[in-house]
Amino acid sequence: MLEARGLTKRYGGLLAVDRVTFSVQHGEVLGYLGPNGSGKSTTVNMIVGLLQPGSGTIALNGKSQADDSVGYKERIGYVPEEPFLYTHLTAAEYLTLVGRLRGMPQDALDRKVTELLKLFLLWDARYSTMTAFSKGMRQRVLLAAALLHNPDLLVLDEPFSGLDVNASLLFRSLITMFAAQGRMILFSTHRFDMVEKVCTRAVILSKGRIVAEHVVSASRQGDSASLESLFHRVTDQQDFTPVARDILAIVQG
Repeated sequence: MLEARGLTKRYGGLLAVDRVTFSVQHGEVLGYLGPNGSGKSTTVNMIVGLLQPGSGTIALNGKSQADDSVGYKERIGYVPEEPFLYTHLTAAEYLTLVGRLRGMPQDALDRKVTELLKLFLLWDARYSTMTAFSKGMRQRVLLAAALLHNPDLLVLDEPFSGLDVNASLLFRSLITMFAAQGRMILFSTHRFDMVEKVCTRAVILSKGRIVAEHVVSASRQGDSASLESLFHRVTDQQDFTPVARDILAIVQG
């Protein structure tokens, strides 16, 4: 289980994350929702070890991140929102680099890289450097790299950004099956449709604090309170219906 307890992070006088507490159980996909500036990215960066919490604790399967940061990171796969890669490399070269940094045996690594390139529909571009890749192709490389070492926890930050329809369907199936094997997924996104399709539970962040929790399976069974309506209510989001109406009136006038 992933346990985050009382996570707090300040940037000077700005309180970006304020005593955030949540957990992700084995076999669970937890949706992490919030408007821009709510603290989602800061939380994700603390979970994956890119930022140190000002206070609070993070533990994976009972082992503290602070006590063994290297061992903690070895059990995590991470797909960031922006696909920053060494684009002068081919996808195979990049995955091989990642596998070697993680200390994977060369025979197993070579086999996995070949098979993953085929399954992620990247085989035809195996001789091209990633400079020529679309954003969706780069996202697929990042997901392959995140899964390469068979992690216990997969952290996804807007993983569907830039994906085409086929790749989105593949990602959805993969997330569902990964969790079904008893793994954990933290899924940070702004897309309600994806949360309602792949997550079992969601927490909503606003102004650095968790303001609501939602059991997504209930909405799939016809719960009258949709996740989107709950989000708008607890985060005080503007109703854009009148604005949309005015825009259409202008362009159609």
